[in-house]
Amino acid sequence: MRRAIVLAALMITATAASVGAEPLGVRAVMSPKEQIRGDLPTGQPHFVLFVRREGKGTGAGVLNGAELTEYGMHDIRPGRDGAPRGYLVARLPNGDQAVIQWEVQATFVPGPDGKPRLLDNGVWRLIGGTGGLAGITGAGTMHIKAVSPTDREFQLDGEAVLRR
Repeated sequence: MRRAIVLAALMITATAASVGAEPLGVRAVMSPKEQIRGDLPTGQPHFVLFVRREGKGTGAGVLNGAELTEYGMHDIRPGRDGAPRGYLVARLPNGDQAVIQWEVQATFVPGPDGKPRLLDNGVWRLIGGTGGLAGITGAGTMHIKAVSPTDREFQLDGEAVLRR
């Protein structure tokens, strides 16, 4: 009985050592590679944008240096609100990949010049990966900001948990 308890304690310790949470803070300027826009026939402006964007992640954590590809659907009512969501595929230089599912709430607020200013804030979660990132999990907050008429900066903060 005592041997079984010691063995169980060793297994729990080994499992705890194989899982470690680490901070994740990645920013990437994402540039469009493909886009499909549909303007919806409603009384007020409303469009949906399907987009594939690419960029390079820089910052802290396991995804620093990853090439990122966004597959997104942005449902927007200009000047009012929106519901962007999608996936980011992060590819490390060694070929390992991680998949991030994300969604934000787009909210337009009055800007200092009286024109609407967009706040794009939401959440993300890691849903899987390959190679050394197989089994990766984690979650955090996300912000999207326009850096040009076409490019967007994606900012992800939170933590990732890797099984080692």
